Amino acid sequence: MGKFSEDDWDNIIRESSLISDTGSRIDFLSSKFLGIAYAESTLIGSRETKEVFVINLAAVDCFTFLEYVESMRLSKSFSGFSGNLRQIRYRSGIVSFKTRNHFFTDWRKFNKAFIQDVTQITGNDYATSVQKRLNVSEDYASILPGIPSVDRNINFIPADKIGNVILNKLKTGDYIGIYSDKTGLDVSHVGILIKEGNDIFLRHASSQKEYREVIDQDFKEYIAHKPGIVVLRPREYYPIN
Repeated sequence: MGKFSEDDWDNIIRESSLISDTGSRIDFLSSKFLGIAYAESTLIGSRETKEVFVINLAAVDCFTFLEYVESMRLSKSFSGFSGNLRQIRYRSGIVSFKTRNHFFTDWRKFNKAFIQDVTQITGNDYATSVQKRLNVSEDYASILPGIPSVDRNINFIPADKIGNVILNKLKTGDYIGIYSDKTGLDVSHVGILIKEGNDIFLRHASSQKEYREVIDQDFKEYIAHKPGIVVLRPREYYPIN
């Protein structure tokens, strides 16, 4: 479990369930991950390997970090978190490689009871829409073998259009995807937007060699040379389990 035991996490989740504001609850929960190590491939499953339901809170990648935080914010206990994680990570909670939500925008489609895509309304006239075929590389190979390709409309806000008007519309707890202009991908990285006074941070599991852990970085500096962002916003939800 890493720096916290299962009992510790249970207490953290129970405490978070008393926070009524969704953004504040996500800020509280995600702050507990600061300093937790970055690691790739912490999940088990592929075309050749049977999927195993994994909870690894000792090390995360950028996407499992979001999975854990989102599942915790829907929960009132560690056992509830485990059940909610199945629903967030897998379509209809069915544990298999094919039913895992591999792409950030899978959440928009399959977790829409909890998440809404607010990219268009946040970016207004600056938001751009592109049609992409996910999971197909430039040479027409599968990026994730064993997973079918899918045509999907991706909304994103170009980074050079993100000024104060758009920044003011972003909220603490928004899930931010860094739009990818590469063939077959929707985003290249994900994190959580955090506002503290006049400061705006991206809280994320960084793979950069100087960090390799969950950190806060200045949001505007981080996105300055990126193609753009996708914004998914958690819906208001009161934990029931």
